[in-house]
Amino acid sequence: MKNNSWVVQVGSILLAAWVIALTGCASQSAAPSASNPAIVRFGYFPNITHAQAVIGIADGTFARALGDSAKIDPKIFNAGPSAIEALFAGQLDLTYIGPNPALNGYVKSKGEALRIVAGATSGGAVLVVRSDAGINSPADFRGKKIATPQLGNTQDVAARAWLMNQGFKLKEQGGDTQVIPIANPDILTLFLKKEIHAAWVPEPWGARLAREANGKIFLDERALWQDGKFVVAHIIVSTKFLKAQPDLVKKFLVAHVELTQRINGDPVAAKQKLNSEIERLTGAALSKDVLDDAWSRQNITYDPIRASLFGSADAAFKLGFLGDTAPNLDEIYDLTLLNAVLKDKGLAAVQ
Repeated sequence: MKNNSWVVQVGSILLAAWVIALTGCASQSAAPSASNPAIVRFGYFPNITHAQAVIGIADGTFARALGDSAKIDPKIFNAGPSAIEALFAGQLDLTYIGPNPALNGYVKSKGEALRIVAGATSGGAVLVVRSDAGINSPADFRGKKIATPQLGNTQDVAARAWLMNQGFKLKEQGGDTQVIPIANPDILTLFLKKEIHAAWVPEPWGARLAREANGKIFLDERALWQDGKFVVAHIIVSTKFLKAQPDLVKKFLVAHVELTQRINGDPVAAKQKLNSEIERLTGAALSKDVLDDAWSRQNITYDPIRASLFGSADAAFKLGFLGDTAPNLDEIYDLTLLNAVLKDKGLAAVQ
């Protein structure tokens, strides 16, 4: 009897463990619901080129769009490479980001890690020169020091490509014109100290250099692109999350399109909300003059402006930033969900 009792007890324990294991598996595989919400880990930068993200987190637009079945977990980044690293590490599902970090992430993962699912901002990058640097024509950049925000970032690639197209050899190639990657706040400091002659920067840093550091805008990058349009920010999603949670990605894009329309419909209110949130996140608001000036050179959009990304990729490859073989970008875009959202709203599809 003792042995039989022991067998029964062991059998009961194993049965209970099996039931618990099944319950655990069921709960992990269950679809998101109000009682089992999915977590959407969402990245963005506290700046004006990520306006939809900043405003949408602040006023709850994304949270409302996702509903009770998901919770948004916002994560602040200050540079594209760190956001890509988080995505690679499985710590980020989707993020607003610049084109070159997205390209680098796509190429580094052999096209596996991410997809671009929508545009966010067009324009908003300028070449600013010190007013006393004696730069009045492209030829005057010979022997000068030009700052960019980060080696291989979107503005760095644009600056190097433009200088080479003007016929300059950079210092590392035996020339005397120098491109120096420096963080944006340090660019402002060095501009004031007259230790650099020019800078190719995103907004609002272009406006700040012009208004706070005796600079003048030498070139608005829009002049280099067809119809003045080029991508400076867009939305990428990890391919794993896109495959697992397409409904949540679509809901997120519904919010993104609505925010884009709202911002363009009332830019005055949008700028006020954006600036107050930038102040909350960074501790410092932009002056109205700087914000208005910077805003005037960008366009809030959901159009990914594909042609400009391919142009940036070609320049980055020629400069040696994307490896030894020209990358195949055939799968970098997945605009299926965005176009479904646009169709639902009676808006024209994007290409």
